[in-house]
Amino acid sequence: MPPTIRTAFPYETSHEDVRIPLPDGAHLFARIWRPVTDEPVPTLLEYLPYRLSDWTAPRDWQRHPWYAGHGYASVRVDVRGHGNSEGLPGDEYDATELADGVAVINWLAEQPWCTGKVGMFGISWGGFNSLQLAALAPEPLKAIVTVCSADDRYDNDVHYIGGSVLAVDMHAWAATMLAFVSRPPDPVFAGEDWREMWLRRLEAVDPFIHTWLDHQTRDAYWKHGSVCEDYGAIKAAVLAVGGWHDPYRDTVLRLVEHLDPEKVRGLIGPWSHQYPDRGLPPGPAIGFLQETLRWWDHHLKGEDTDVMDEPLLRSWISASHPPATVYPELPGRWVGDTVWPSPNITTVPYAFRGEPVLVDSPHHTGLDAGRYFPFGNDADLPPDQRDEDAKSACFDFPVTGGTAGDVTDGHGDAPIEILGRPRVRLRLRMDVPAGQAIARLCDVAPDGSSTLVTRGVLNLSARNGRDRNDPWPEGATEDVTFELNGIGHTFPPGHHIRLAVSSAYWPWVWPQGDSAGFILDPGGSSLELPVRTADGEADEDRPISFEPPEQSEPMGVVFPATLDEPRPERMVIRDVAQGTWRLEVDPRYGGTRVYPDGLEFTEDALETYTIQESDPLSARTRSDWTIRLHRPELAWDTRVETRSEISCDADSFFTTNEVICHDGEEVVFHRTWEKRIPRTAG
Repeated sequence: MPPTIRTAFPYETSHEDVRIPLPDGAHLFARIWRPVTDEPVPTLLEYLPYRLSDWTAPRDWQRHPWYAGHGYASVRVDVRGHGNSEGLPGDEYDATELADGVAVINWLAEQPWCTGKVGMFGISWGGFNSLQLAALAPEPLKAIVTVCSADDRYDNDVHYIGGSVLAVDMHAWAATMLAFVSRPPDPVFAGEDWREMWLRRLEAVDPFIHTWLDHQTRDAYWKHGSVCEDYGAIKAAVLAVGGWHDPYRDTVLRLVEHLDPEKVRGLIGPWSHQYPDRGLPPGPAIGFLQETLRWWDHHLKGEDTDVMDEPLLRSWISASHPPATVYPELPGRWVGDTVWPSPNITTVPYAFRGEPVLVDSPHHTGLDAGRYFPFGNDADLPPDQRDEDAKSACFDFPVTGGTAGDVTDGHGDAPIEILGRPRVRLRLRMDVPAGQAIARLCDVAPDGSSTLVTRGVLNLSARNGRDRNDPWPEGATEDVTFELNGIGHTFPPGHHIRLAVSSAYWPWVWPQGDSAGFILDPGGSSLELPVRTADGEADEDRPISFEPPEQSEPMGVVFPATLDEPRPERMVIRDVAQGTWRLEVDPRYGGTRVYPDGLEFTEDALETYTIQESDPLSARTRSDWTIRLHRPELAWDTRVETRSEISCDADSFFTTNEVICHDGEEVVFHRTWEKRIPRTAG
């Protein structure tokens, strides 16, 4: 459902660009939307490195004026060293970024148009630093809305998954941020010193990949900014929001479990890595701005909106659906649980059966994994998993009318509904010190089609903790346990629940150099499902509904038509003779657009992931970015070109990063970084 455009609000609004002073004398660029009133109002903050004057501007105009029209000052701020803010860029969520954020919150609270109460919201980076700043507990910060964010920077972010290097996004996001941080300030907003600011920034740039690969276990670097280290530090009220097709969704489950139930509510829909009001697949979209307004009005204005009477966790449970790479809307229903973990959830074991089996998957297993960060594009989600299943050891359980987990009767018509994080227990024997186990939960229809429901990964050297690197004793048999990502899903009668186990998952998981697979013993292995049952007085389900999605008027950005045939979003290329597979990905972040103030912004990116099916050391990644910012009326024409690559041998990762920046025809900056990083764990 596309959002309704709202043009009439309780308040007229205005907006202005300002520079917020910091204690060290630097200034951050900010845009403030305010209601036209003589009375002070609460203030909402969104704090990002993604350039409010162009890259996030269309999205900003969908929500900040909407909040202002409902009686809030709504403020968008660029992080230090990004966009048109002063200073030099640093690492993501570093101490400087967070100290600046506290200073911004305090400055906002002191303004005469503010009541002194501040809320903070954001998606992804802005959701992360909302949580992190809430853990620092500045006095004016009373409530946050964190969307698609994580409480654990090591095990639930873009860097590592189950203790393994998350090749697809460790690489892609580091490459993206290298291109983003290299973009110039805009002279319309930064003034005539824009070029000097740009060159100072470029001299300070160091590719994120260097730091991320230097920390291959969960050490102090990753604990910084991970609010799971001390949930009790968070004093503000937290509305945690996620989507079942977003990789950060498990954070919502942990926050509603560990935070004060009087100050937290969780909401998980069918969505991808997007705000739930945008109407991007998969839907259904909801009136998310209206829902957050209930949150703000209660916590910042003291109004009785009944928002705290909602269940602790509201979740979407999808009905079974055939495999597809995009769904405009998914079938399903909303359920509510007043406690988490919920008494409505029963852990039901499904024991594996059969003889011990060798699991030694070809290294291109995983090409049908889909995008790690679905954004609502046509090729984001995993296609039919039958090809992946053929490269895995599969254990099937028919959905019957007997007791959940009873696979003997074969009759009945009771569906099995799950909500939460499935768990697998695997008994493995391995003859090499390192390896990986990947488990995929699939819904197999009577026609044989296999829909991915959820999945999980374990680096076997991290089996005793993500902060450890314990080699597997040669020839030893051990039992390992790990969770899959959370999900709400219904398996209907006549279908099969499939647990597929593989030893490779490229390009999500960077392969271990000496991986030779493992022997899986079904006799000591099982799947545990969080089966949701509710009946009689124990049934906490009650009608859960949301208003239709709406937004404020769009900014008016124009996307020029082009005669060029669009590049495929995801294309697999196979060299049959060499046994080499290459995945090419166009992330489709923006393309070419023209802003109302005349700025022409062009962006092009291509990611490639290459591997030889029998050689784990052949893994290679590459990203190429080109960004052009052009103002014809000012004769201002800048271009950024970047190249990022990762390769490996048995002992090391090898990274290459190159940045070339142009002002007109002049190359004003050109630098190449090459680094060898020992493979210590990931």
